[in-house]
Amino acid sequence: MYAPPLTVWYDGACPLCTREIALMRRLDRARRIDFVDVSAEGAACPRDRTLLLARLHAREDGVLLDGAAAFAAMWRAIPLLRPLGLIARIPVVLKALEWAYVRFLRVRPALQRMMR
Repeated sequence: MYAPPLTVWYDGACPLCTREIALMRRLDRARRIDFVDVSAEGAACPRDRTLLLARLHAREDGVLLDGAAAFAAMWRAIPLLRPLGLIARIPVVLKALEWAYVRFLRVRPALQRMMR
């Protein structure tokens, strides 16, 4: 049985998250990513469900990543976005992306309310 090289756990109850994942699914033409909706009943979770709902998580090469690092792993799995994912391996770039991601998480609830 084929297993995609990357697993991404996301909040399927979040309208922002579902839009982002829908775009990533369209770009993932080779089906290299296994997307798991953590909000779904019975979803297999490698960590506490609350943590997975709060931040994007991914498993790349057996390593569990979260936040900006998880986004960068997802980008690396998609040929069109791979250059961004590779640039994100530079520590200062990843740190800047994480800084931006944390700030986004602060406004995410308000954005979710606007999208519903």
